[in-house]
This record gives sequence, structure tokens and C-alpha cells, in this order.
Amino acid sequence: MAKEKERGEKKMFVGFLSNCVAELKILLTALLFLCIIATAVQFLPPRFTFSPSDFRQCLSAISSSSNSSGKLASPALPPPTDPPSPPPLAPPPPIQQQQKDQILEGGIIKRAFNPYGAAAYNFILMSAYRGGLNTFAVLGLASKPLHRFGHPTYQCEWVPNQTQEQQEMPQPTSTTAYKILPDWGYGRVYTVVVVNCTFPVAVGENGYGGQLLLHASTAGAGDRDLNVTDTIEALIEAPGSLNASLYESPAVPKYDYFYCGSSLYGDLSPERVREWIAYHVKFFGEKSHFVIHDAGGVHSGVLEVLKPWMEKGFVTLQDIREQERFDGYYHNQFLIVNDCLHRYRFMAKWMFFFDVDEYIYVPPKKTVKSVVDSLSEYSQFTIEQIPMSNKLCLSSDAGKAPRKWGFEKLVYRDVKRGIRRDRKYVVQPRNVFATGVHMSQNLAGKTTHKTGNMIRYFHYHGTVAERHEPCRKMVNTTELTFDGRPYVLDTTMRDVAGSVKMFELKQIGSRLQRTHQ
Repeated sequence: MAKEKERGEKKMFVGFLSNCVAELKILLTALLFLCIIATAVQFLPPRFTFSPSDFRQCLSAISSSSNSSGKLASPALPPPTDPPSPPPLAPPPPIQQQQKDQILEGGIIKRAFNPYGAAAYNFILMSAYRGGLNTFAVLGLASKPLHRFGHPTYQCEWVPNQTQEQQEMPQPTSTTAYKILPDWGYGRVYTVVVVNCTFPVAVGENGYGGQLLLHASTAGAGDRDLNVTDTIEALIEAPGSLNASLYESPAVPKYDYFYCGSSLYGDLSPERVREWIAYHVKFFGEKSHFVIHDAGGVHSGVLEVLKPWMEKGFVTLQDIREQERFDGYYHNQFLIVNDCLHRYRFMAKWMFFFDVDEYIYVPPKKTVKSVVDSLSEYSQFTIEQIPMSNKLCLSSDAGKAPRKWGFEKLVYRDVKRGIRRDRKYVVQPRNVFATGVHMSQNLAGKTTHKTGNMIRYFHYHGTVAERHEPCRKMVNTTELTFDGRPYVLDTTMRDVAGSVKMFELKQIGSRLQRTHQ
């Protein structure tokens, strides 16, 4: 049996050799050729070299020829094309001819100064609005040193459109503009400028449209040898877009109460924003509107609590993050509130300016309508502040404080005397030329501050900017001193929280019930 097995293996081996004769011949021929080359290399002169890379190329050539012996030759690939050459570089700007120091008569050395670049823009346009048949407002930022130490000027020019019936191009109308700096000197690199363009006659009243051009001149500020003038296309009025009746006999505004918010920035609490908007929609009623300005604070959580009110037409959200490029005061909030004033001045009867950690309040026997009606002879009135603790809560709320609203659980009022408290304000916007954060100083008409018994605002300082539970200390007393300040228990806002919650549920349903801090 073993002999038969051995005999079978030999037959298999012989069969394998007979089947691979052609391949073995090629392999043996290649080995013989390599041995001949290796032997010949030893007799080459020293100056002749044969590198390992050359040897590898020979092997690859032999392998290629052997592999392709039984196959058709493949077509040769075209040589790779060179990548397109890059476009020629723009020629460098000409080198500025420098002034050199000079030696004057008597040996006096006159030193030279060579300016380069620009430290700030002459004018940064945000918007322009028509305020009447002959008046416009142009809003923007400008270099603060330019206005602080120089005397820049502005010229306004109205260029009417030419119609097919007109044989000649209509003549433009020009006027010297009046500038207002409403930020009280708080500007940084840039300050806010409201340019008032009032022409001696009505412009564009025929409805043909035109352009408002602003010519901004440095008037030698920054460099007395230069008067740089930039021409800015501030406004384009399309043919047929002018509603002259809006300015001749103003109709009843669309809204009774209008909120112009300052720039929102930082990591804001969605829950606090939710409470604030629900409270004030209820407070102001159906004929109210809120403009929220996002300077980076309206993240996805805040947007979710604004969406229901945006869908119902109570809220307009504006993305103003681009203004962060320009270094102005407090995210350029003076610019933002002035834009809001002029953008919506003919849409509102009363315009309110306050922050999202502040709650407007009127006593139970009054309404916001009765208050503003009693103050209608004034173009502006201010609102007194009621400062509330942002840390103190009742012990009875322990364990359930996270489920309560901010103004429901923060119930201790700061009663320290002798402190000047910030006020917020309300205006009749058609009488205001420019505005500020705490009041307007540029308006036609009277202002009153005697409103403390009619309208006030509760201030929960900083609570909207914190994403954690505000109750830091739970107490069970009506009076106490905390962090060196006296406080008393005040449940005024706590008492209205329930009705606000029911109002929100009725208006938008339960979609915001799971909102987080």
C-alpha cells in the first residue's frame, strides 16, 4: 500500500513538471541571464557604476516582458499634461515716495513724517430712512477721534430719477446735514452718528424715486493737509414706493406699543427669555410688537422660545452680529436702538426701551393704556426702577424652585437709599430725532420723570445671562441684610406669575413647558 502511494506521488510530481515546462524554461533563462550579468559586472572598469536602482529597473523590464509574452500589447498611455500655470501675480503697488529729513538754513533739521494706511473708517453705513417729504436720517458709525478732536462735515444730495417724459436730467438738490452723536461719548474706536438730512424743499414727492447721497468729509481731521470726502449711496427710493400720505396726514399706527431691544449677546438663559416675552406680550396686548436684536446671544435654545411668538406675529428677530467687526460701545447698542427708532417710527404710537431682565409694571387699578393716555402731552417719559435681588428666595420654595419662574421666586427688593438708579424710557417716536439707552436728548416736545406712582419696572439684574438656578440663599423672613444691602419681601410680581403662565399656555400651548435654564 505504501509503495502504491509513493508511486502515485511521483506521478503527480512528474505531471506538475510537464505542465509547467514553459514557465520553468523562462525562469531558468532569467536566472542564467542574471548570473551572466553579475559575472560581467566584476570585470567592468572602476569608473563605470551600476546602482541598485538600475538593477531594479532591469528586473522590472524582464518581468514585464515575461508577463506580456502571451498577451496583446496594451496601448501606451499619453504623457501626463502639465498643470495649468497660475495666473500672473498682480504688480505690487508703487512704493510710496517718502519725505526725507531736510537741513534748513541755519542748521535747523526739518523732520519728515510719512503716514501709511488708515486706523478707522470715515463712515460705516448701517441704514437710512425717510422721515418726511423733505427729511431723512442716515445712521452709522464713524471714527471717534475724528469726531472727538476734529470737525468732520456731511452734505446730503438728492438725485432724482429721470423719466421718459423728461428731456433733460433733473437737477439734484443739496443741503448741509446736521449730525447727532447720541452715545454720550461712550464710543470706543467708533462712535454712533445720526445724520439728519433736511432739504429746503420736498424731494421725490412726485413718486419718480431717486437716490440719497451722503458726502462725508474729514475736513482736515486726522491730516490737515487732506480733506478726504467719501460719497455714500445712503438710500435708493424706487419709483412708486413713496407713500406721501404717511407724512402729510399720519394715519393711526399699526401698533400701540413697540419694543426696541438692545443688542443681545452672551450665553443667555432660554427660560428667563421665555418668561420675559410671555409676560410682556400679555402686558402690552394684541397691538404690540417686539424687535429683538441678536448680537450673538440668540443661540438655538433662545431661538426656540422666540419662535412661537414670531409665528404669531409678535416678534421680529434681526441678526446684527456683523456689527461686532467694528469696535463700538457695548455691542454698538446706541446704533441699534437708533436704527430701530427710525425704522419703525411710523408704525408705533409709543416706543419702549428697556432690557430683557427688566419687567414693566403698572398698579392693579391702572393699565398701560391709561398711563400713556395720561402722559400723551409728553414726547418722552422715564420709568423708575425697582431693584430686586437675583439670589434670595423663600424657604418655602426649597425643592421646587427650579420649577418656578424667575420673577415668581426672586421676591426680595433692594431698599438701600441714596443710590442713583438707572431709568428706562418711553417715547412717541415721530417726535424723536435720535435716542439713547436710558433716555433721548434729541426730541421735539416735553419730557417728564414724575411717573413713579403710575409705572415702574422690576429689575432682576444679570439673571438672563446666567444658565443656572438663581436661588442661592433660601430665607424665611420679611426683612434682612444680605451682602451689605437691606432687602424686604415684595411679592408683587410673584402674584401675577400664575396668570402669565395661563396666558402662555392659551396662546402657544405647551411647547415650551420643558425649557431649561
